[in-house]
Amino acid sequence: MESISLTEIEGQSVLLTEATACVPATGKARAAAFVELTKPRITTLVLLTTAAGFFLGARGAFSFALFASTMAGVALLCSGVSALNEWMERDLDALMRRTMSRPLPAGKLTPRAAFTFGAALTVGGLAHLAVFVNPLSALCGVSVVVGYLFLYTPLKTRTSLSTAVGAFPGAVPPLLGWAAAANSVGLEAWALFAILFLWQFPHFFAIAWMYREDYARAGIKMLPVVEPEGRLTKQQIVVWTLMLVPVSLAPAALGISGAIYFVGALLLGGMFLCTSAAAAHTLSRRNARRVLLASVLYLPFLFGLMVMKW
Repeated sequence: MESISLTEIEGQSVLLTEATACVPATGKARAAAFVELTKPRITTLVLLTTAAGFFLGARGAFSFALFASTMAGVALLCSGVSALNEWMERDLDALMRRTMSRPLPAGKLTPRAAFTFGAALTVGGLAHLAVFVNPLSALCGVSVVVGYLFLYTPLKTRTSLSTAVGAFPGAVPPLLGWAAAANSVGLEAWALFAILFLWQFPHFFAIAWMYREDYARAGIKMLPVVEPEGRLTKQQIVVWTLMLVPVSLAPAALGISGAIYFVGALLLGGMFLCTSAAAAHTLSRRNARRVLLASVLYLPFLFGLMVMKW
């Protein structure tokens, strides 16, 4: 889920003075640093996909109270996991231009404050889901914590397979939303999981290619770092997009969306695939950015059509 740093300025570099690195922020600046620690863009995307899962999984009269409670729990959980991830990766973030201005490497917050904040949000989010939603949704939340913090994050400096490992917790939000609404997860819920799981690969590989020098500097073993020629990266972008297109049609086949969704999913998938194919032909930074943009447009439009159930 680091992927939503889309509005960061390319090659951003912040020169930290000794005073900046040693003196934490105070007042409003400190509050802003805590908010930044939660990665609001990532949290927003997680909430959108969770909401889609909830709407699709809801049966009978729609419970706005249960929906609001689910969103609150997920917001706490995602914010906490993001904060703990930044706490764990603070030394790596200090080595990369695109992340060295984050609160911890920039010295805006102390590691202890960030850890306490992140742990409190994470535990609070899990407890909220367990008590006010249902234990199944909390169990989904636990899988995110374990998969993202204890598997994906440590593996990033060890193997390029970390991308595949991270795609599992990254695909949980719509599954959690469905579990919150229906208190069960069936084939339809797993179809949503599969769509988000497959979507992450072209999305992540495009980002990894664009920032491969940064990742290499920090010792993060993304595929473009371990195979700098880009041959495998190009193949993977196309292969995973190809797999995504037929899987994206599953909601129509399973009856949770209609004919308009089917046509829309085909058109969106065709757009995404054409962009991926262009990047595979010439994997330039410009084409990688186009894949990234296509992926960012693809997901909300796809889930939007899905929720409309046309």
